[in-house]
Amino acid sequence: MTHTPLRLLLVGTGALALSTGLAQADQVILDDLIVDGSACIGLDCVNGESFGFDTIRIKENNLRIKAQDTSSSASFPTNDWQITFNESSNGGANKFSIEDIDGGATPFTIEAGAASHALYVDDGERIGLSTSTPVVELHIVDGDTPTMRLEQNGSSGFTPQTWDVAGNETNLFIRDVTNGSKLPFRIRPNAPTSSIDVEGTTGDIGVGTTSPTAPIHVVRSNGTAKVLIEENSSTTAARGLLELRNSGTTFLTLADEGSGGETWNIQSNSGEFRFTNATGAGIELAMTTAGDMTISGTLTENSDKNAKMAIVPVDPQEVLQKVAALPVSSWMYKDNADLGIRHMGPMAQDFHAAFGLGASDKGISSLDTSGVALAAIQALASENAELKARIARLEDKLAE
Repeated sequence: MTHTPLRLLLVGTGALALSTGLAQADQVILDDLIVDGSACIGLDCVNGESFGFDTIRIKENNLRIKAQDTSSSASFPTNDWQITFNESSNGGANKFSIEDIDGGATPFTIEAGAASHALYVDDGERIGLSTSTPVVELHIVDGDTPTMRLEQNGSSGFTPQTWDVAGNETNLFIRDVTNGSKLPFRIRPNAPTSSIDVEGTTGDIGVGTTSPTAPIHVVRSNGTAKVLIEENSSTTAARGLLELRNSGTTFLTLADEGSGGETWNIQSNSGEFRFTNATGAGIELAMTTAGDMTISGTLTENSDKNAKMAIVPVDPQEVLQKVAALPVSSWMYKDNADLGIRHMGPMAQDFHAAFGLGASDKGISSLDTSGVALAAIQALASENAELKARIARLEDKLAE
């Protein structure tokens, strides 16, 4: 049986309708349709259309392909979709869109004039933006500062805020677009590995180390490891630079009291803990591992009368008697016996037992020893005055 070609059939049917003056009826084909060639759909298709390599062509001034789902059961999806080529309004956009008809949204659009490979998905499921050769899951290419923007637009009731994450030949940075495009975070090219490294369990921050063992752990191998805290304002007023707290209570503060530019160093050197003034020569204070402390100036202890209470006069004669009975020895500290350094003085236990002074019987305050010495001197001065007076009286009698 010979079949009449569909193209001839349709042309013949159309000619018959025109010749009889009847309105053209929709063509209903109650079978599968196979077109052995190309197809053109649209009001502007012409007889003898030159298809080139086109298999299906739609041709008119409003181009749409609509997928209308007629499912009637509530358990089946029924959403309608549409592919739209260009807007229909005068001056509208030249674009290709996929529209969610039921949802009233356009989730996907490509504008005319977009560069080649503006969006590219390769066979490794990598996405390229402006590249056809993405080498990571998301690969963005641009000639000047490729940027990713994160914009909270206020549509959910939260305050609008916009951030940019970008990078170029000078730095990788985060830009606070909303607040004057400040750059609160930067990484310069060629920064060493683990310049900043946050440990996954404790949250410890390593600077130059992948295994920080403290909340902030700085490691360098070139002799430059240090922590610098700098106040760069021009004020000379006192200001705190470092404050340590325990449960909200401050127990240590390092502060600049506006002393006029003095620079102090805290050092560990040759087994000594030192305070030195960087603007002058010498060591102002040094303490050894044995507890020996040396200062370059005088030691002043608070003895302000206004800072004292329970003031009781002492009997110098009683103090002198106790001093006379106090054992005084020469000795060395065990911690630095190898240095051969000797000292002289009473034992803290004997001193505390005799005078009851100090916080415990394990140490002696230099203020207490000087007070005991002064009281004993007063007693000796009193005895010396009495002896002088007695000698003077005896000399007067001998002279008679």
